[in-house]
Amino acid sequence: MAENPTIVFVLGGPGSGKGTQCAKIVEEFGYVHFSAGDLLRQFVRSGTPEGNKCSEMMQNGQIVPSEVTVNLLKNAMQDSGKTQFLIDGFPRNLENRDTFLKVVGMDCTFVLFFDCPEDILEKRLLGRTEGRNDDNIETIRKRFQVYQDQTMPVIQDYAKIDKIRHIRTDCTVDEVFDKVKPCFA
Repeated sequence: MAENPTIVFVLGGPGSGKGTQCAKIVEEFGYVHFSAGDLLRQFVRSGTPEGNKCSEMMQNGQIVPSEVTVNLLKNAMQDSGKTQFLIDGFPRNLENRDTFLKVVGMDCTFVLFFDCPEDILEKRLLGRTEGRNDDNIETIRKRFQVYQDQTMPVIQDYAKIDKIRHIRTDCTVDEVFDKVKPCFA
């Protein structure tokens, strides 16, 4: 990995605008955007023995070991040849974060935390046109609970060491980006 990379973890509840804002950051500031979930899904589709094993685990409702996801992220960062990274939706929990520190050997530069009231997130998710099959009210509420239980402790930990850039996202996409830009200037 390149020396002194800028690694930004992008966290926020489902529907808080992580993907939308990452696309704008990539366009304006030249960062490379990785979604841990997308990398994992791509790995599972690869047809390799390791990918097939992960696919089987996911189909059985098991969680893929953090080492697998972190190594996918590490390899993607190395293979990109770049030095500025947005890692979207990761770490999902403290164990993910600890594994990242151990495997990658460094922490993030800061955490971009997209904060939005749950009722607004719910409306956004129910109004999505991307056709995600997990955007129904029951699943959405389960995702909110998992986020509260597992990801908020990560955000609270980073807040203690002043690595959170807190952005309210209960406004328009452009208004959010106006708040995001100073974090990258």
